[in-house]
Amino acid sequence: MDITERQKAILMAIIKEFMGDAEEVGSLSLVEKYHLGVSSATIRNEMV
Repeated sequence: MDITERQKAILMAIIKEFMGDAEEVGSLSLVEKYHLGVSSATIRNEMV
């Protein structure tokens, strides 16, 4: 199963955040920091 470019961008942001703090990453913080052009709900849905 392949992942989409959007899923790849979200996953890379999650990894980057986790590697920096070693703590759970919230979808809203990703929206605010990385401006991915999607809502926090979309981030949660894409990572299911």
